[in-house]
Amino acid sequence: MTVPDFSAEMTGDQMFRLSDYRGKKLVLYFYPKDNTPGCTTESMQFRDLYPQFQEANTEIFGISRDSIRSHEGFKAKLDMPFELISDPDETVCNLFDVMKMKTMYGKQARGVERSTFIIDGNGTLVKEWRGVKVPGHVDEVLEFVKALA
Repeated sequence: MTVPDFSAEMTGDQMFRLSDYRGKKLVLYFYPKDNTPGCTTESMQFRDLYPQFQEANTEIFGISRDSIRSHEGFKAKLDMPFELISDPDETVCNLFDVMKMKTMYGKQARGVERSTFIIDGNGTLVKEWRGVKVPGHVDEVLEFVKALA
């Protein structure tokens, strides 16, 4: 499936445009919330393996509904070398169908299902992981992009 071109505000006072990354592989990882334990762990693992993703001609972007201000703080706190995309109106979340009803503390709430998508250099969605469990996930994503010609 070819992913339609989209743009969204991201950290570093920049705009993300999918079409700007033609020729590179992209990891888009959607996570529920800045500064929560699972999201922090997942982001740190992407951060720690970032040089290996770069060697595989791959850019990483984290996406959640948090504000740019929240993202800038989260990014600085974890010293992330990649940008975070802010999607408060859920446009990008809906494009990738990651908004789900979840039960938290016995209450139903709509939230982001932790998911990761790989887009190849032609803008084609080539792999998706949904309902991600953090342990071992980032290693699996790295192995996949390394194997992608």
